[in-house]
Amino acid sequence: MSNQLSVDIEFQHNHHHELPVTAIIVGAGHRSLIYASFAEVYPKRFKIVGVVEPDSERRHLTKERFGLSEENCFADVTELVSKPKIADAVINGTMDHLHVSSSIPLLRAGYDIMLEKPIGVSREEVLELYEEAKRLGRKVMICHVLRYAPFYESIRQTIADGIIGDIVSLATTENVTYHHMAMAYVRGKWGRVDKGGSSMLMAKSCHDLDVLAWMKGDIQPVKVSSFGSLLQFRPEKAPSGAGTRCLVDCSIEESCPYSARKHYIEQRLWTAYVTYNTHLGVTMSDEELAESLRKDSPYGRCVWHCDNDVVDHQTVIVEFEDGSTGTHVMTGGTSKPGRSIHIVGTKGEIQGDMEAGSYVIRHPDARKGHIYSEQQIKVGVSEDMHGGGDLLLVDDFVKVLKGAVPSISSTSLEKSLHGHFIGFAADQSRLEQRTVAIKRI
Repeated sequence: MSNQLSVDIEFQHNHHHELPVTAIIVGAGHRSLIYASFAEVYPKRFKIVGVVEPDSERRHLTKERFGLSEENCFADVTELVSKPKIADAVINGTMDHLHVSSSIPLLRAGYDIMLEKPIGVSREEVLELYEEAKRLGRKVMICHVLRYAPFYESIRQTIADGIIGDIVSLATTENVTYHHMAMAYVRGKWGRVDKGGSSMLMAKSCHDLDVLAWMKGDIQPVKVSSFGSLLQFRPEKAPSGAGTRCLVDCSIEESCPYSARKHYIEQRLWTAYVTYNTHLGVTMSDEELAESLRKDSPYGRCVWHCDNDVVDHQTVIVEFEDGSTGTHVMTGGTSKPGRSIHIVGTKGEIQGDMEAGSYVIRHPDARKGHIYSEQQIKVGVSEDMHGGGDLLLVDDFVKVLKGAVPSISSTSLEKSLHGHFIGFAADQSRLEQRTVAIKRI
C-alpha cells in the first residue's frame, strides 16, 4: 500500500476513539489473511478475535499471529455458531463452493460478513444468500476489490459526473499470464469445476464482469452470449518429449516455459499457493519444495497432463436494458498480465490499462486542424494484483459497520448481483450455444 494511501486512511480516522470493529477469520487462506492484515496496520479500527479453520496447523499459526485465545479457535462454522456471538463480523475466505453454505449460518448467528468472491457457484445459491441477508438485515460485502482500486474508482466517478455522457459501449480485457494460468487454473485449486466450484470465468473474471455492471449503475444487463473453450492445456497439445511431472520424467523441462522448477523454485512464483502455509510464516527450502514437486504436489504436474476441465479463454458479450453493450475478453496463457478498459459514451470516451496507473479521457473536437482532445488522468497504482484495492475494501467495510454511508465503490451484496448474473449466463450460453436472457430479480 502506498504511503499516501495509509496517510489518507489514518487521517480520516484519527479523530475516532470508538472501539475497533471485531472480526473472525473463516478459512485462514491466503486471501483472508490479506484482508485480516488491515488489523495489523490499523489496530485501533479493526481487530481479529477468532478463527475457524479445519486444518489444525493453520488454525494454530493464525492463533499465534493474532494472539487469539484458544476458546475462540474453531474447526468448523457449526462449532462457532453454537456459541454466543463473539465478534461484529466475519471474513469468509472459504473455497467458492462453500461460500453460501458457510455464510447462511453465520448471518443467522448475527454476524455481518465480508465475503470473498465469487458470492456462490450458481444464480440460485447467490439469490438464497441475498434473500437471507435481506430478511435478517445483515450487511454482506463482497470482495470485489477492483472497485476500490483507484484506477477503477476514478473512472466510475468520471462516468457518474457525466463527463462522457451515456455509455454506448464498454470493452474490458483480462490477460492471465502463463504462470498464473498454470498455477491456478490448470494445476491448482480452480482447475476443475467440480473441485473449485467455479468456472474459470467466475473464479478469475467475476471482478471484470462486476466492473461492467457497476459502470452502468442501475441499468441492468438483460442478455448474454459467450464463446470459449479449453484450447491449449490438453494432452493432445503436449509438445513431444513432455512427461507427466516436470521434475520426474520430462525431457523438455529445461526449455519449457511451464517448468515447475522455473516457476516455483527458481522464480519462487505463487509461493503462498504452492507451498504449505507460507502466508502464515512457514518456510520451505528449495530441496523440500523440489521433493514435493517430484512426488505429490499437484503443482509438479505437466500442464498438458492435468485433470483440468475449465476453459483457458472466453469472450462474453452483454446487452443492457438501454440497448448499450459490453464485452469482456479473458485470455489465459499470455506473456504479460494486465487489465484494460475502453468505454465509449455519447459525448466522449475513456481508455486505459490498470497496470499503467492512468487513463485517458477523449472528446470530439471538430475545430479546424483538430479531431479530438485528450486528457490523461493519473491515479496512484500499487504493485499488487488488485491495483491497491484490497485494504481500501476493508477500510470501507469497517466504516459501513460503524454506520458510514457506503462509498461509490460499495460492494454490498445487492450491488454485486448483476456481474455474477452475467457470469452465470455466460457460462450457460457457452455450454448451450445460445443467447441467454437474464431474469430480473
